[in-house]
Amino acid sequence: MRWLALILCLWALPAFAVDPSEVLDDPVLEERARDLSKGLRCPVCQNESIDESNAPISRELRVLLRERLVAGDSDAEVREFLVARFGEFVLLEPDRTGVNIILWWAAPALLLLALGVGWTAIRRKPGTGDAQLTEKERAELEKILRS
Repeated sequence: MRWLALILCLWALPAFAVDPSEVLDDPVLEERARDLSKGLRCPVCQNESIDESNAPISRELRVLLRERLVAGDSDAEVREFLVARFGEFVLLEPDRTGVNIILWWAAPALLLLALGVGWTAIRRKPGTGDAQLTEKERAELEKILRS
């Protein structure tokens, strides 16, 4: 029972990442801020969004994001601003255009290549390309097998 309580407490930790002082008064703007922050990577935690992270840099990014929204920026403008300032690394899911298309297609292409190589290796007939035994070797083999 204690383990279940501990797991539930740990599971709820990301809910406490956004400090109540950060929350905007306008519920529509706050919802936009939460949606945007779920797609932005914490520079410290690496695989957590800034919405889930308790790191100080994530708090600063959440505050900056909300300031931009209050200033009247659209969602796309906020994303562009943060990418221009911190690079594409700040996006949890990078765009699928330009050079990034190589990153998106490299893994499936390598998987298909590996499957092709594996299929070819399995389908290859055993013994092809192996040299045949000479008469002397055959006689020696017969001699060994008889004894």
